[in-house]
Amino acid sequence: MKIITFFASIVLLSASFAQAQKPNFIVIFMDDMGYGDLGCYGATKQKTPHLDQMAKDGTKLTSFYAAPVCSVSRAQLLTGCYGVRVSVPGVYGPGSPQGLHPNETTIAEHLKKLGYATQCIGKWHVGDQPEFLPTKQGFDHYLGIPYSNDMQGRPLDSDERVVPLLRDDKVERLLKDEDQRDIVELYTQEAIQFIRGKKDQPFFLYLPHTAIHTPIYESKKFSGKSQNGRVGDWIQEVDDSTGRILAVLKELKLEENTLVIFTSDNGPWESQGKDAGSAGPLRGAKGSTWEGGIRVPTIARWPGKIPADSTNDAVLGTIDLLPTLVSLAGGTVPAEPVLDGRDATQQFMGKSQESPRVAHYGFHNYQLQTVRQGPWKLALMPQNEAMARPVKDDAKGPEPRLYHLGKDIGEKTNVAAANPEVVAQLRALAEKMNAEIGGTQPTARRPAGKVENAKTLYPMQSRKKAATPKKKETK
Repeated sequence: MKIITFFASIVLLSASFAQAQKPNFIVIFMDDMGYGDLGCYGATKQKTPHLDQMAKDGTKLTSFYAAPVCSVSRAQLLTGCYGVRVSVPGVYGPGSPQGLHPNETTIAEHLKKLGYATQCIGKWHVGDQPEFLPTKQGFDHYLGIPYSNDMQGRPLDSDERVVPLLRDDKVERLLKDEDQRDIVELYTQEAIQFIRGKKDQPFFLYLPHTAIHTPIYESKKFSGKSQNGRVGDWIQEVDDSTGRILAVLKELKLEENTLVIFTSDNGPWESQGKDAGSAGPLRGAKGSTWEGGIRVPTIARWPGKIPADSTNDAVLGTIDLLPTLVSLAGGTVPAEPVLDGRDATQQFMGKSQESPRVAHYGFHNYQLQTVRQGPWKLALMPQNEAMARPVKDDAKGPEPRLYHLGKDIGEKTNVAAANPEVVAQLRALAEKMNAEIGGTQPTARRPAGKVENAKTLYPMQSRKKAATPKKKETK
């Protein structure tokens, strides 16, 4: 009996040791941060010392793609699929009857099956109905504003604009505009508490910040600290938040067993003027498939695994995170349902500068507009410059336009006429993908989730009424 007990103890200890060796994952996902908003990507008006150091300690990914708008980017990160494949083509508003289908297996669900503790802190934005919330999509717990911070409503008993703060699947409180000044601090404290509480088991922290989406509510501590107005102040606050999270990993001796990824959901919201971020050398902004709308600043740090102070220009994106993290956790992604992302471990670890995928596709709603392969990018149709911005004259022609991004990062010179064979090759790839998930008659598009009798998370005045504050009575 003692021998049996001894061997049973060995098995349990071995299992515990194997569990402890699984890497931890932290994905920090910015909202509307552009390619030129960090010091390590060329920013000068705001200081980002912690993120710049993170890049020195790890790798800077310079051809990393998200999507033109919020909900699509989040669906892509969570599922490993282009948003259109899972029928998330645009942005969900409060009380929308649609959301990410519960049948989709999210990155959190994959990791949870592998023994991970999971938490989402921040902006969810792939459906606010109970069936679509994080706790129904693989996360043990959730805290955050479940959609964009400008989607304010007015409750029945007040004319003050508010957004809901959810704790798991319940509204913890309604945040007035000024309350949002504490949102980065609230998220940071919750993230640190999660890390401390789960330090003895593998964990996955998904931290999709509300910042730097407008309206901007930088905290009083950071107000006026940058040379770039409110947006620069909020960027510096998020930099500080990231530094505090990295410091906790160091304190708990978790650095060498934790992969931290910092990226963004789309390019800057150009129409917000001084409150917008910067796309740096890239053309276009949020809402477009020009590089400035979909190529985002991305840093990956894992001391001892990812080579320090390195750069990788392989074509990667948010769709690759799911298969990559699952692979690093020791799991496998089944062949069905189909994913668009691929395991990018070799690229993250600096062992390859080639993309793990044949090409990357840029969708605007259900319309396939661009395809990139290596340094080449083919624009199949006119592209608007940004959200609510028109198409410029050089992008109006009916013929496809070809850009060599290695020589022309700003997409200024159309070289299609000189490279007909490249145009033909990329056009063939686009036609195949478009037939699969684009347009009006796709062969492999999966449905979105849909509920009957959708409701907002709190009793809200009608939109028309909410948009017009009551006038004070005068005698």
